[in-house]
Amino acid sequence: MESKLIFDNGATYERYMGVWSQLAGETFLEWLTPKPGLRWLDVGCGNGAFTELLAARCAPAALEGIDPAEGQLAFARARPVARLARFTLGDAMALPHGDDTFDAAVMPLVIFFVPVPAKGVAEMVRVVGSGGTVAAYAWDMNGGGFPYELLHAELRAMGEVVPVAPQPNASRLDVMQDYWTDAGLAAVETRVIKVQRTFASFDDYWTTILGAPSAGATLAKMTPADLARLQARMRHLLPADATGRITCSARANAVKGSVPG
Repeated sequence: MESKLIFDNGATYERYMGVWSQLAGETFLEWLTPKPGLRWLDVGCGNGAFTELLAARCAPAALEGIDPAEGQLAFARARPVARLARFTLGDAMALPHGDDTFDAAVMPLVIFFVPVPAKGVAEMVRVVGSGGTVAAYAWDMNGGGFPYELLHAELRAMGEVVPVAPQPNASRLDVMQDYWTDAGLAAVETRVIKVQRTFASFDDYWTTILGAPSAGATLAKMTPADLARLQARMRHLLPADATGRITCSARANAVKGSVPG
């Protein structure tokens, strides 16, 4: 049995996934090569980690983020980017915006959480004007690209339940390409984004995952003996360098396309 992921704490998410989101987001935006002065929509903006990157890198004329979790939005509204961006509670499959409202819509690390991914893509197409960009990136869940996949694999091997995204297939490169093509987008392209993150120590890594919705609750229920066994295994899989730091890798799939004129 698998349980669902629920993200409702913006501060915890920032340490756990916000850093990863921005690492992948930097490469993603370089690939998009957007012009300055665009009107942007960040679909599934969460705590605003990627929205902040959009503000810093893209000189937007307007910037909006939408997310279904009020706890995440509260964190986003406390960020410096809130001086420029507007954050709204809403559903990716029923965007509260009119047709042709934006020049670009992005879905960062979100498509595998959308109950009907194709509907979410169609909504982005609807709210973006002719010639605009619709794009997304998401961890390659089926291909082992999730940043904490090593930990999850060890937990599963121990018979523990690990929460998963409800639509893991949605982040496959071929599936994402099909979503974009089927939505009528033009000049559809895909790419793989590889990133690494360095933690100051194993303890830094461990305390990061303790508060994570994907594993924190599972770890909290484990016996001290099982936790010690898991920690020993993870220390082996994530060896520290001479300064005690450990480095983890992740892989995301990305897709982009243009709204036909």
